[in-house]
Amino acid sequence: MSLLCPFPTSRLLSGLFGLALTLSMGSAMAAETLRLAHASSSESLINQAMQRFADQVSKDTGGDLNVQIYPDGQLGDEAPIVDAVGAGAIDIGLGGSADGIDPRLNALSLPFLFKDAAAVHAYLDSAAGKTFLSMGQDRGFIMLGALDSGFRQFANSKHPITKPADLAGLKVRTPPNPVILATIKQLGALGQSIPFGEVYTSLQSGVVDGVEPELRDFYDQKWFEVAKFVSLSNYVWSANFWFINNDRYAALSDKDRAVVTQAAADTTAWYRGQLDAVYAKIQQEMQAKGVKFNPVDSAAFSTLSTPVYEQFGKVWGAEFVAKLRKDVQGQ
Repeated sequence: MSLLCPFPTSRLLSGLFGLALTLSMGSAMAAETLRLAHASSSESLINQAMQRFADQVSKDTGGDLNVQIYPDGQLGDEAPIVDAVGAGAIDIGLGGSADGIDPRLNALSLPFLFKDAAAVHAYLDSAAGKTFLSMGQDRGFIMLGALDSGFRQFANSKHPITKPADLAGLKVRTPPNPVILATIKQLGALGQSIPFGEVYTSLQSGVVDGVEPELRDFYDQKWFEVAKFVSLSNYVWSANFWFINNDRYAALSDKDRAVVTQAAADTTAWYRGQLDAVYAKIQQEMQAKGVKFNPVDSAAFSTLSTPVYEQFGKVWGAEFVAKLRKDVQGQ
């Protein structure tokens, strides 16, 4: 036996291996995983953002907290994702469905509420915007943010839409958002609430004549293959609400909560910075594939949609709607 090693080499190596295994198992046991689900394409900017978020959370927690992403509606469409997050079956969700969180969040989709993306972001980052997004906490949701689902347009397979009369009688798919449904009805079209994953086949089979899409979804889901006329109306802005189960959030350590919050803020800033270039790229690519884009004079659409404000003022309270308009528009 060597005087430099009072223990047999085999026993020493065995002990070191056992210590390493114990430390490895302890580290693995300490690591937590958050399940994040959304219905957007795995190739979408939304999913790229979620990957960045997951990478930052893992890096900044030293691997103690990880995020597992389920895109493409793997765990359900937008409304079921909300229900699952509320029940704790999924930790984090992302999507445009808000009824299960707080129906008043749909007010962000009131027609022609926002002038442009800069106005949207200024409001969301303001104290008033943060208070608005806190709705839903008493129902078990913490809002991590609201990523741009973006301004919505009119697209269909029949003809260009330049004035409200061109929408008359068209069967238009909308998400399950009561404000959007009411606005489409007010503009003279027949709103059809169809799940996100069924839109392509509904357009292809003629179940609906058109959609009122955000252009990235229109491109990512290849709806442009069956609806070649796109009118750039910016008639409503809609959010991809980004939310986490309240109990799951509260159960995180103070350090991990801070990391999640900061990663969400950093991801939001990155995402916003990509939008202009993405829109320019996909519009060019769709034009090359035969999609016809045309601008519209929004004044006639805006005037016709005014009663939607009164309608939802009766639902949510006239003061609530008036305050939102004042906070956004200064009116």
